[in-house]
Amino acid sequence: MAKVIMIQGTMSGAGKSFLVAGLCRIMKQDGYRVAPFKSQNMALNSFITEEGLEMGRAQVMQAEAAGIKPMVCMNPILLKPTNHTGSQVIVNGEVHRDMSARDYFAYKKQLIPDIKKAFRKLEEYADIIVIEGAGSPAEINLRENDIVNMGMAEMVDAPVLLVGDIDRGGVFAQLLGTLMLLSEEEKKRVKGLIINKFRGDKTILDPGIVMLEEKGQVPVAGVVPYMELALEDEDSLTERFDKKEESCIDIAVIRYPRISNFTDFNIFEQMKEVSVRYVTSVSELHQPDMVILPGSKNTIGDLKWMRQNGLEAAVKKIAEETPVFGICGGYQMLGEQIADPSGVEGGGALRGMELLPVVTELGEEKVRCQMEGKLPELDGIFSNLSELEFAGYEIHMGKTDFSESGKEIEIRNDALHEKKIIISGRNKNVYGTYVHGIFDKGCIATAVVQALAKKKGIWIGEGAFEDYRSFKEKQYDKLADTLREYLNMEEIYGMLRESRLE
Repeated sequence: MAKVIMIQGTMSGAGKSFLVAGLCRIMKQDGYRVAPFKSQNMALNSFITEEGLEMGRAQVMQAEAAGIKPMVCMNPILLKPTNHTGSQVIVNGEVHRDMSARDYFAYKKQLIPDIKKAFRKLEEYADIIVIEGAGSPAEINLRENDIVNMGMAEMVDAPVLLVGDIDRGGVFAQLLGTLMLLSEEEKKRVKGLIINKFRGDKTILDPGIVMLEEKGQVPVAGVVPYMELALEDEDSLTERFDKKEESCIDIAVIRYPRISNFTDFNIFEQMKEVSVRYVTSVSELHQPDMVILPGSKNTIGDLKWMRQNGLEAAVKKIAEETPVFGICGGYQMLGEQIADPSGVEGGGALRGMELLPVVTELGEEKVRCQMEGKLPELDGIFSNLSELEFAGYEIHMGKTDFSESGKEIEIRNDALHEKKIIISGRNKNVYGTYVHGIFDKGCIATAVVQALAKKKGIWIGEGAFEDYRSFKEKQYDKLADTLREYLNMEEIYGMLRESRLE
């Protein structure tokens, strides 16, 4: 059996995902075969594996930190919210069905065999498995059917590190209150406490730590400082949406209610000359150098939202002079029509933004695959992307084809990979693609920024750009170095050695 340790939090956003990634990196550096695991993840940012299976991107990030390829067994259950009370339930990488929150709560224990099977498969690879919980184990209304916090810890006999976020305030109440609400058996599993996101002089905190250990009867395994890291975080609590500063090259991403896979734009955030702003209103849009329409879990609903709040009209006006780039659901919105004959998003048909000569028909079957190749010959501002190599993946429920008005483009660009790659619109400023991660490989993002700078009449030197993969590796190493300094790794390795003794 693999050795296991589990990170649980006092709340969502306590820092569990980064701590799991950091521990994975440390243990990889120490020569172990280590892998992340999260039995159930709720997220709209997802990834497609080599096998064409869908999983949460948080576990992809953690797998990168561990130096291994992402496997769907790292995240056997993925919930993708479709509205405030329901989600698409994905099991072992494939769509199971849409369920209301109440129905899923009653059903989810039936998925325990799938969780155990996925975990056993991961054990065939890993010496150590670092498990992430979700939300808080003290959500007593969810305890009965728990499969992701203490229920998961019991399933695999895992010791638990409980993490609290001091940056939000009340960390002692968070940790002690959580311990008080656990059953005696659950509390015995908690082998250490971690105070996360600390800013300031730790000596001021020391008296509180002494009292915390006295009242909680659990040792504090570390006080981790607040870290500025450019890594993927949980999509529902990301701080990326709050950034409003405009840099030399300003990219505005439309943040509709069901935005998904906004990780497509992380590569631009590490470029010092570029700002990525997420906008929800016309007043926030300003005059960006590029507008991006990202993926959506409800394309028709989010297009209606843009139409109602005026963003659609604003983007169409901007497109006369400024490049607009749509990805997946955003690509569908830019077309002439979105039809939903199967009722995937409620049925009917909706006029698109009419910026691309394409039409989309939504279907019940989800397209899931990885893609790589060369971009076709492109017109307009991004003609410098022509023939560049790309790699990425598709996740969408719909097929897009050229409309009657797009036949000329179809004839000219006859290698468009079933209309899934980029085409430029009639005014040469509008582009669309189904490929997530389209900017990540090689120099594509660099070429985009250089084209925007040239249009603006400025020059950005090569020193502003860094290979994205190398950049992320440095971030994982920075995370690991910080955790080594501030966590009691000897104590944590001791917990691992004591776990699952036969």
